[in-house]
Amino acid sequence: MNDTKKASERGGFGSKLGFILAAAGSAVGLGNIWRFPYLAAKYGGGVFLLIYIIFAVTFGFTLMLTEIAIGRSTGKSVIGAYKAVDKRFSFLGVLAAAIPALILPYYCVIGGWVLKYMTVFITNSGAEAAKAEYAGASPDVKLSFFEHFIGQLVQPSVFFIIFVLLTSVAVFIGVEKGIELVSKFLMPVLLILIVGIAIYTLTLDGAGEGLKYYLLPNTKDFTFSKLMRTIAAACGQLFYSMSIAMGIMVTYGSYMRKEDSLENSVRQIEIFDTAVAFLAGLIIVPAVFVFSGGDSSALNAGPGLMFITLPKVFSEMPAGGIIGSAFFILVALAALTSSISLMETVVAVVMEKFRLSRAKSCCIVIALTLALGMLSVLGYSSWSDVKIFGMQILDLFDFTTNNLMMPVLAFLTCILVGYIAKTKYIEEEVMYGEKRFRSKLLYSVMIKAVCPVCMIMILITPFVTEI
Repeated sequence: MNDTKKASERGGFGSKLGFILAAAGSAVGLGNIWRFPYLAAKYGGGVFLLIYIIFAVTFGFTLMLTEIAIGRSTGKSVIGAYKAVDKRFSFLGVLAAAIPALILPYYCVIGGWVLKYMTVFITNSGAEAAKAEYAGASPDVKLSFFEHFIGQLVQPSVFFIIFVLLTSVAVFIGVEKGIELVSKFLMPVLLILIVGIAIYTLTLDGAGEGLKYYLLPNTKDFTFSKLMRTIAAACGQLFYSMSIAMGIMVTYGSYMRKEDSLENSVRQIEIFDTAVAFLAGLIIVPAVFVFSGGDSSALNAGPGLMFITLPKVFSEMPAGGIIGSAFFILVALAALTSSISLMETVVAVVMEKFRLSRAKSCCIVIALTLALGMLSVLGYSSWSDVKIFGMQILDLFDFTTNNLMMPVLAFLTCILVGYIAKTKYIEEEVMYGEKRFRSKLLYSVMIKAVCPVCMIMILITPFVTEI
């Protein structure tokens, strides 16, 4: 395969808007719509929001800019990109490729759960999703609709496979005609939905108290220890929210046009991403607060918030069937744009490493995703008794990638850019066609000092908390 044909197969974004919407689509996912609101509720409302925004415009900006610049300067997938920066750090490319390869399967399993709930609400069966009447392991135990659903084998498998196939369509078509086109359509729809649902939620009786709970700093019983956990949670949330340290931004950066402003593009992506996370909080926190009678524990339900608590809220809400349908369509779109970016990152690696066509690479990645994803499906059904380090299979994949692999990749990337290749490597790419790098001093301080410290904090916090 000659270089021209390989470049054609790889493709690229046809416009700045296409790149921004695709990158924002990658960043906007389940982390924004589900995880961000319950973390804000758990860690002091306005306190968490303030800390998160500070991190987003400093820490998040720095790491996203670094990854996109590495991708654009090398024009390669993650494996080739890190090798091109410094051959001694080529192992980072392997780590960056392994992360999305492990995340994509279980992410698609969760995407399948979202599709199931979307189907339930669209078919006007939302009230059923709020029930807790299914028989458990003993007569005294009643399972929720969600627990009953994931405990099966066939239905979760079918919805998981459908979600994988939906994800693969855009990737199979290519970057400009697939990913870019899909992003240009889905992202405006997603924004309209989230703004509309947020406005409706805020009109509910009692929503004002929930809004205060979400926005106003709650410093009651806020010790130094809780402040440190809040900082670590806000910092860790950036990985979920901004697709950092997953190889995605390096891959998307490699498709970015040289004439487009890198610094401005990153700022626009982070504004879009943070706005969606904030709006998701405006939907979830006031609604749950109102219909739980002000019970803050309902907001700290973790994964159960989306699949157990919210269906109960929608079942009691005026026009809840319509709002529930719109909400799960919104979540499905957000999950889909993120899974597309995860799959594209892995496909780009397979294409470059094994010199295969996009079509063949997609087939290989789909097969790998289905095989690994079925482990997570089985982990809640036939293999529900199987625990590894006390975790179910999906939780193990999640903990390994998000709490270990991603912080390590981000930390070593900071070392590579800050002290080996030097910040000049990134600065030159940012300055391409630009008059100046406005955030140059901020970038240098963050990449050399602040970001590495944050990475160490994220790495040790889960273990210190357990101790």
